[in-house]
Amino acid sequence: MNILVSNDDGIQAQGIKELVKALSKEANVYVSAPASQRSASSHALSVNDKITMKKVDFDYATMAFEVSGTPADCVKLGLYVLKEKGINIDIVYSGINHGGNLGTDTMYSGTVSAAAEGLFRGLPAVAVSVNSHEAQHFEGACILAADVLAKVIKDKENLGVVSINTPDLPVSQIKGVKTARLGDIRYHEWFNVINEKDGEVTYTYSGVATELDHWTDDTDAKLIREGYATISSVKYDQNDYHGNMQIDKWEVQI
Repeated sequence: MNILVSNDDGIQAQGIKELVKALSKEANVYVSAPASQRSASSHALSVNDKITMKKVDFDYATMAFEVSGTPADCVKLGLYVLKEKGINIDIVYSGINHGGNLGTDTMYSGTVSAAAEGLFRGLPAVAVSVNSHEAQHFEGACILAADVLAKVIKDKENLGVVSINTPDLPVSQIKGVKTARLGDIRYHEWFNVINEKDGEVTYTYSGVATELDHWTDDTDAKLIREGYATISSVKYDQNDYHGNMQIDKWEVQI
């Protein structure tokens, strides 16, 4: 079995190193990951920029590439280059992300989007995250990533991106694993002015997630805060069927 692993924190991040090591016990692992930090890239592609790719050494990987592009670029190009070499990938993993990918944040996530690029190519796909930007505890995420491998491949026709999130806790302190619905994530957010000159203002963005009253017991955002690991299937059918039924009543003409 051949696994392609990518991420959005960059090829030097500790999370991807831990994931490759864990998955290498199960299959041949190939890496195609960004050369630098590309968090919150969503599903951006470098359609107007050149992309460079360099073969690099990576512990526990059969072959690894450092890519100048986005996480989605890395998977798209990685699959293409490996196929040219006669290597067919069976499943795509992305992570382990330093920071949770919960609820509506999955729309911004380069981690989830890298996995989704595999899904769009007809492959089963898994995104793995630890809910801290200073993540220290990857063991639980690694255990779950390896545990779902065969299950995701077996049930791939019924799944979207399988998104795993764990609290940044030792395995012994994680309360268990729950199937979760994506919650609504809101932020206290602000833009900080760092430079202002000749009518041009430069900002940096900051935000802190807030706890919401309407989170239910089955939402990933609430379960993570309670100390559970969560697994969700993320589909990419963006059709608003109810909305289209409403629009159909408008009798729009031209």
